[in-house]
Amino acid sequence: MRGALYTQDGAALFAALHRGPVREVLQLAGDGVAVAAAQGLPGAAEMAALFLGALQERGFRGDEELADRLRAATGDAAIPLLRPLAVDLEMLAMLLEGDPAESGGRLDLSTGECGRAFTDELEPGPEAEEADDPERWLYVPALGSRAGYRDMELFIEEVGAAALADRLRIAIGGRGAFRRFKDVLARDERSWRRYHRFRDERQRGRARAWLAEEGYCPPITFFAEPSSGSYPSGPV
Repeated sequence: MRGALYTQDGAALFAALHRGPVREVLQLAGDGVAVAAAQGLPGAAEMAALFLGALQERGFRGDEELADRLRAATGDAAIPLLRPLAVDLEMLAMLLEGDPAESGGRLDLSTGECGRAFTDELEPGPEAEEADDPERWLYVPALGSRAGYRDMELFIEEVGAAALADRLRIAIGGRGAFRRFKDVLARDERSWRRYHRFRDERQRGRARAWLAEEGYCPPITFFAEPSSGSYPSGPV
């Protein structure tokens, strides 16, 4: 699926989506489904409706923002008044969930690149002024691991095996909860993969919601359908 998104191949994306439960990849694939629907790819409107229903049922942070984009793509709502910014939501999530004791991060509004804040390290001068330019940079606060801990709690609620769920609940008690949780989960490969998809979805959703609060959204790139030629490329 990531390969289909990277190559902007709408047909390959839909083929991948039909192979598994879409609920686990809504945030990952939602932007691609939205642009496919906007371009009228076969089956895209139906897939967008499926995504919308799943987003409304799930209700993670960031799901409503993605649902708004899907509604706009299918003509059921106005386009959200957000500026497109080519930011990697996974990288942004890493900054947002960093250690609050550190200085947080920053987002380059011209390129979408995420990085560590470093203005305090620069000597006074033109470079320091440019690094502090609010027209160029957006400060990204480090909010800590509380949201990540909540991800573990919610995932445990979805674990079907009672014995595994009990071990995971014990693991997240006290200091070192993240390490112990991963140690227990690593013994069950299927649950390990499910947890990472679950965590990634929630992280991407939180990053999307934070970005929307700041007035931005990830850009959508036009998809190409190999069987019928290519659409023009460029963000929308």
